[in-house]
Amino acid sequence: MSAPRTPRKVLGRLSLPERTYLADALRTETVGGVLLLVAAITALLWANVPLLHDSYETVSHFHIGPETLGLNLSVAHWAADGLLAIFFFVAGIELKRELVAGDLRDPKAAALPVVAALCGMAAPALVYTLTATAGGGSLSGWAVPTATDIAFALAVLAVIGTSLPSALRAFLLTLAVVDDLLAILIIAVFFTDTLDFAALGGAVAGLAVFWLLLRKGVRGWYVYVPLALVIWALMYNSGIHATVAGVAMGLMLRCTTREGEKHSPGEHIEHLVRPLSAGLAVPLFALFSAGVSVSGGALAEVFTQPETLGVVLGLVVGKTLGIFGGTWLTARFTRASLSDDLAWPDVFAVATLAGIGFTVSLLIGELAFEGDAALTGEVKAAVLTGSLLAAALATVLLKLRNATYRRMWEAEERDEDQSGIPDIYEEDDPEYHLRMAAIHEHKAAEHRRIAEEKAAARHAVAEVPGGAGAENDGPA
Repeated sequence: MSAPRTPRKVLGRLSLPERTYLADALRTETVGGVLLLVAAITALLWANVPLLHDSYETVSHFHIGPETLGLNLSVAHWAADGLLAIFFFVAGIELKRELVAGDLRDPKAAALPVVAALCGMAAPALVYTLTATAGGGSLSGWAVPTATDIAFALAVLAVIGTSLPSALRAFLLTLAVVDDLLAILIIAVFFTDTLDFAALGGAVAGLAVFWLLLRKGVRGWYVYVPLALVIWALMYNSGIHATVAGVAMGLMLRCTTREGEKHSPGEHIEHLVRPLSAGLAVPLFALFSAGVSVSGGALAEVFTQPETLGVVLGLVVGKTLGIFGGTWLTARFTRASLSDDLAWPDVFAVATLAGIGFTVSLLIGELAFEGDAALTGEVKAAVLTGSLLAAALATVLLKLRNATYRRMWEAEERDEDQSGIPDIYEEDDPEYHLRMAAIHEHKAAEHRRIAEEKAAARHAVAEVPGGAGAENDGPA
């Protein structure tokens, strides 16, 4: 007879290698998220303080770059098309690693974040479309509330101090990576008006050379960095958003290890580039994109115009219901059960946190309403408002379960045998139990020794005449 199958768990414990990788990635992203938060606040102050407003506009619209190559762009444009290419390069590597070497190489495990991400993009788009249609507004911004900003979300977690279990953090990170890749597909398909086939052909040829050099094992940043810049410039001039080049190059890197390798080339490069992406590229993009005019009247208009209200509802309501619903449906139809340590309200809270759609939402907002500066600014204000509302709601929901999360986190981190590996990953190892037995035996011997010393001390005091053990030892 075949053994009964163990029911598959949704959001169960990560494998040790995946947990180690996740901890390293989230550490960098959390620092980057705090810098992103600082950059966004700086942009808002810079753009709204009357004495500074003109300088913000001057710097943002200052043009630099070779005109003959079609790259005489504003500083804000360089941040959106150039620096974000680095961000999407890292996202491409992350997705490739998850699919070929991470826990998502199992199709059943991959289905959950992929379905959740798809539902988490379809629902906000539907909410926006219904809201804009009902109010007679433009449908051009349907894609604005579809993106999740992992750096901003992790910054919120860092600020509120929630010890979110690694399984939920991994779900949020993977969800955001899939989300980012789907967002770049939306940008490439729906926000490309004209194509320069010569430039596009050059970009494709450059990508082919990039792939060939990788397969031949050619090394050296002085080869790949100039080639990457050429590919990016050609992609930009082709009419397709230049960040697509970053994704394509990230997906080409090898993310599996070979004999003698501790880390794959993809992981090594990601480790080098991620701090540049999280610590410089994304915060600078936020600095030159989040500078929108904020006033009581402007905030009130966010909730009265169909386009801006659609963005806010898409982020706060659409994202939450889409991700939560996609996760529940995946568990329901795959006959999987939620991890024993978690409850569905935990998934709902993380889905709410995914409503923070800062970086990519701002980028799509610029593309969707290009040519209408007033509406672009209003949609950016709506992105900020929706993201802040989602962050506030998620903070409340996560705080309600913070004691449970802290217990789970402490259990994940406990290393009583001092082996450098959390105990929960060694429970099936006989050597672990032998080490623990030795530790407890040593503690037992120490307690016996202390007990004997205490007993001997009491006996000695009792034998001393007039001592504490003598009769009638009351006060004199």
